[in-house]
Amino acid sequence: MSGSPSKSDQNFMRQFSWLTAGLSVLAVLLMVLAYSIYSSIPKEQDPSQTKLTATRITPVGGVYAGDTGRAAMAAAQEAAAKAAASQVAYGGSTDGKTIYDNLCHSCHTAGVAGAPKVGEKGAWATRIAEGTATLVKHAIEGYTGPDGNHMPAKGGNPSLTDEQVGNTVKWMIDQSK
Repeated sequence: MSGSPSKSDQNFMRQFSWLTAGLSVLAVLLMVLAYSIYSSIPKEQDPSQTKLTATRITPVGGVYAGDTGRAAMAAAQEAAAKAAASQVAYGGSTDGKTIYDNLCHSCHTAGVAGAPKVGEKGAWATRIAEGTATLVKHAIEGYTGPDGNHMPAKGGNPSLTDEQVGNTVKWMIDQSK
């Protein structure tokens, strides 16, 4: 067993070397491919961050078409009305001044959209003459006057109760007599 390897042994060694080199290159390529795939996968996020993102990107509205759409829209409006009714604004306070200070002052202090300013007797005189019940009704249901000025229902806050709106209107009337 001495001497140089035979031709068949040399041929085997050459082919085995090429096979080993090829498999090594293939292994390196697979490792690089696996690393690139792994690095492109998004990392795990904090569940609270995921919840905030989901809240931020929820749709604001929906598209409704046909009878099915009308039914879905009516159900959505009913659900929104129930949700608003279940929440009472300003901790349930029935103090007219408190509600005025938190909501109504934004229009009735500056006269936005023709809103009568609290304390201006001339602007309130014709309204007071219509009666408190009418003013309360307009404040609860919303009102568009003959001059095009608009009072949104419940001042734009549907979680106000009718009692809260009534007390606020009465407080504003008392300030404007």
